[in-house]
Amino acid sequence: MTQSIDSNVRKTDKAMTIGMVGLGRMGAGLSGRLRAAGHKVVGYDRNSDISEVGSIAEMVSKLPAPRVVWLMVPSGDITQSTMEAVASELAHGDIVIDGGNSYVKDTVRRARELRERGIHFVDAGTSGGIWGEENGFCLMVGGERDAVAIVEPLFLTLAPQDGYAHVGGPGAGHFTKMVHNGIEYGMLQAFAEGFDLLHSATEYDLDLHQIAGIWNHGSVVRSWLLELAEDAFAKDARLDSLKGYVDDSGEGRWTVLEAVERGVNAGVLAQSLFARFTSREDNAFSMRVIAALRNEFGGHPVKSV
Repeated sequence: MTQSIDSNVRKTDKAMTIGMVGLGRMGAGLSGRLRAAGHKVVGYDRNSDISEVGSIAEMVSKLPAPRVVWLMVPSGDITQSTMEAVASELAHGDIVIDGGNSYVKDTVRRARELRERGIHFVDAGTSGGIWGEENGFCLMVGGERDAVAIVEPLFLTLAPQDGYAHVGGPGAGHFTKMVHNGIEYGMLQAFAEGFDLLHSATEYDLDLHQIAGIWNHGSVVRSWLLELAEDAFAKDARLDSLKGYVDDSGEGRWTVLEAVERGVNAGVLAQSLFARFTSREDNAFSMRVIAALRNEFGGHPVKSV
């Protein structure tokens, strides 16, 4: 995919050398875009078939001070254990960037724990899915200003024009990304229900690919998600090959929990989360729409009929 990176990717006169832990879809995409701009990336993955070094210690040994390590691993225990392994190899003044979808309360705790060891922590909410390497990643960054300033050349390379902001202190980046994903749940659900209604109108024999296409020209609901819906319907007009099973990655749940704790009315976001639970009991067309869209933008796995 590196060969198709947007020719407008910003080259930099402040090339950095960083370690990237996690070389899956997102980690590989981030690494590819950084390298295209002149940065050097030393990549480590638990899968030895794709790892560029044999261990985290070897990766860190190849980095200049202050050493910068970007984590791009699944949230939860894996992030915690990986961060502990990385931190054990780092020294005062080094920087850890967590670009995954970590729970904000874990992020705040990790930032505090690393600060006590003299290690800076930056949380980078990262959006763009499997298309980010080519088009750029939207980056919502939290952390202490001095630490963010050191690694800002990375963010300016990765993001498209105006697609990066330092949104606040430690935790602010992951909190913003959490809400972003909560909104995504609601938008997906709205498109899913709308296309389900169109699909049910059998008396009109509606062409959903055609409708998604015209809505993308002048309509108030035109969007990238709708473009992806158009692509999905072009591949499978009725999504008959997909099973209407939709996972929730955690951020939708966290968004709803935060809304409850803060007393904020987030009924649409909550209902979109609950709808995903229902998807595990039947094969609704609306859930097939969401499954198709998640596969289009993020490469999330789908279940076949």
